[in-house]
Amino acid sequence: MSARLLTSLTLSAAIAAALATGTAHAQDATQPPPQAPAAKRASQQANPKNAQSLQTVVVTGVAAAGGVKKIDASYSITTATRQQIKEANPISVADLLKISPGVFPESSGGQTGANIEVAGFPGGGDAPYVTLQLNGSPLYPMSSLSFFEQSSIFRLDDTIDRLEAVQGGPSVLYGNGQPGFVGNFILREGTSTPSGDIGVTYGSEGMERLDGFYGFPIGQSWYGSIGGFWRKSSGVRDPQFPADNGGQLTATLSHDLDNGSLMFYARAVRDHNQFVTDTPILNPSKGNFSDYPGFSPLTGTFGSKADQYEFLQTTPCTTAGCAPGGLDVNLADGRGSAMRTFGANLDLDFGDGWSLSDKLNFTAGQMNTISYFSTGQNPTTLADYIAGAETGADVGLGATATYTDGSGAAGMNQNVTTQGLWYVHKRLQGATNEFHISKELFDGNTLTLGNYSAVYNDHDTWFLGNNQLLQAKNNPTPISVVLSNGDVLANSQGFVGGPNSIGEAWNAFNTAFFLTDSWKVGSWLFDGGVRVEQQKADGRIQNTATGDLDDNPATLYNNSSTYFVPGYSTIDYKKTAPSWTLGANYEFNDNMSAYVRVNDGVHFPGFDDLRGLPSTPVQKVHNMEVGFKYQADWIYADISAYRKLFYNVPYTITYGDGSQFSFDYASATKGINFTTVVKPFAHASIAFTGDYMDGHYTHSAACTPYTQQDGSPGCASLNDMQLQRQPKFQFRLTPSYDMPAAWGDLRFWITYEYVGNRYGDLIEQQPLGNYYDLSFGVNANVGPHWQYSLQGTNMTNQIGITEGNSRLFGFASSGGVILARSIEGREVNLQVKYKF
Repeated sequence: MSARLLTSLTLSAAIAAALATGTAHAQDATQPPPQAPAAKRASQQANPKNAQSLQTVVVTGVAAAGGVKKIDASYSITTATRQQIKEANPISVADLLKISPGVFPESSGGQTGANIEVAGFPGGGDAPYVTLQLNGSPLYPMSSLSFFEQSSIFRLDDTIDRLEAVQGGPSVLYGNGQPGFVGNFILREGTSTPSGDIGVTYGSEGMERLDGFYGFPIGQSWYGSIGGFWRKSSGVRDPQFPADNGGQLTATLSHDLDNGSLMFYARAVRDHNQFVTDTPILNPSKGNFSDYPGFSPLTGTFGSKADQYEFLQTTPCTTAGCAPGGLDVNLADGRGSAMRTFGANLDLDFGDGWSLSDKLNFTAGQMNTISYFSTGQNPTTLADYIAGAETGADVGLGATATYTDGSGAAGMNQNVTTQGLWYVHKRLQGATNEFHISKELFDGNTLTLGNYSAVYNDHDTWFLGNNQLLQAKNNPTPISVVLSNGDVLANSQGFVGGPNSIGEAWNAFNTAFFLTDSWKVGSWLFDGGVRVEQQKADGRIQNTATGDLDDNPATLYNNSSTYFVPGYSTIDYKKTAPSWTLGANYEFNDNMSAYVRVNDGVHFPGFDDLRGLPSTPVQKVHNMEVGFKYQADWIYADISAYRKLFYNVPYTITYGDGSQFSFDYASATKGINFTTVVKPFAHASIAFTGDYMDGHYTHSAACTPYTQQDGSPGCASLNDMQLQRQPKFQFRLTPSYDMPAAWGDLRFWITYEYVGNRYGDLIEQQPLGNYYDLSFGVNANVGPHWQYSLQGTNMTNQIGITEGNSRLFGFASSGGVILARSIEGREVNLQVKYKF
């Protein structure tokens, strides 16, 4: 069924494109060839230094292809041009999303694998309420899976024209019906005048990067573009091999029709990125953090030359002393993306009030992970570790410990830790198609009927566990341990545990029909719509068994491994749920408006939710929002207040003995988002953006069991606890100054970012404190062709904890040490770009 549906969707788009092109050719035969729509091309290529304008036309969250002006939009939308994206100093795609007030990306893990929180949405990890789009189509129909969130398969470069970001509002009707956050990246296209740029960047972390873009005309009303990047970097956290290594290539082909436009695009990314897990950090008191001896939270990593190449045992053998099967892994492969995306957009205006829009996207490839993950155990001395790991007849025996790189005996008094070397092979494939047909019923009133369909799959093979004994320091060496009776506690590679194997294959199909209406009455613009969506998913879970991999009880490290055996279990899921929205916008004048909106959205369970609990309910969110927009020569302001109610959120606690406790809860949040830009005098501006969020859990069981700080069992209610990992208050203050000159212009800016207090768990046992980040930028345009940029992040080397020990429900600190993850240390880069 999956292949059939993929083929059907692709053929539909191809047929539509052929019909549109055929229509254009027929028109060309009877009249002179049309010119490219100047307004559209100018809008796509415009790149002002400050595009904050209520007259900006946006296309995200809108039924009609023509879009709507910001001043008329009855929802909050954040936009950013190429230059504004650059000035945000994003260290990753996820990090850029913080320009939308209320979005908090934990971009401390590197280029990929970010946790992205949306104010009022009780996520607590990954990015279940975040959808990234390319030219209006979701990159993958399901927003988040284990070891995958959509920013991981997307990279920023000069092929991006702008970003449009929407939280909630009408997004519940379109695309994959995301009630949380939608970030729509619009690609640059070619123009009638050939133009482009090429840039070289050098970074203080050992980065070398090449960027380029070229747009050009092809023929009568046809335009093309090609661009991308390549880079290699040691990373701020240098693992002694390339932390980031790869690139991306994007091409577009556009055609202007007499009555619309047709565009094709293709994008391929192949990138390998180090993923950073929790590291040991000193935590002498709540919310206070400092360096653990030998391990900087700003630059430290468990990657090293000594542990880069390993062999993972995965397959048992039945003869005593035999060698189990397995696979070789290279830590430099990291959390890598090897994805291909193809798409097409068709917009037609038939006259007499009829118009059509169709968006097709196909994405396929691999999103694999080879990385260390925290086991949740704080560092201890090697002697204490060995004593604690011995059981049964092995208790009290002596041991010999050596470094696996052959450098000699390992000291028993040094601190060590265990990290899981996880291998995840993830093959993704998805196709989406969204079709709109609109009719202007009477002056100012447009009715739209549409369908969104998606067919997608995810085939996974996981080998988790594989716990390895390492020095508790930056760039460690694994340690092998053999007890005096010959029992092997840690093998020649330092592994003290075998794999936990998981194999699954999922196929799903979503289809949704929606009906919307927009009505302009004087200064009022009303809109509303309803959507009904059905999700069908079927999964096949590979059977496993637990036992010894080599039939040798003396090899302690692999005696309790979980491995694949023949057979599988199946899971079938089918649910239908509605969404709706109503909004009204009043335009006081050309530079001031106010709006109100109410919507109900849904969030269907992901594949991992269904594997853990096949009866996972559909989550529901109710959002109420009011907003005000104003613009004058000296100020731009977009302020909104909201109330969000969330229901049916599932959660499962896994305890140290492997037992689990599952429950669900709800939440209630109120808050304010704000985006303001003030211009106090000529050439100067001050941007102030952020949000205040007051969110708490509700409808929880009276007693949720957990482990207390002293190790004894405890019990707590989630009710009235602050939403996990979300700051109550965060903001970014950016003063900037433009200096015109005879040779060009110069722009300076500094950004002070503040992230308020948060908790790493659901019952406020893991305070993460607050932190700030200071970044800067200088941009010089010299003549018509040259541009020089110098930028830096975390210039004061602040420790900023983004997550605590995510393996624990309750406390995380023990003996003044916490396993947590901080933002990266100082990074400065210089780019030289030639524009032509």
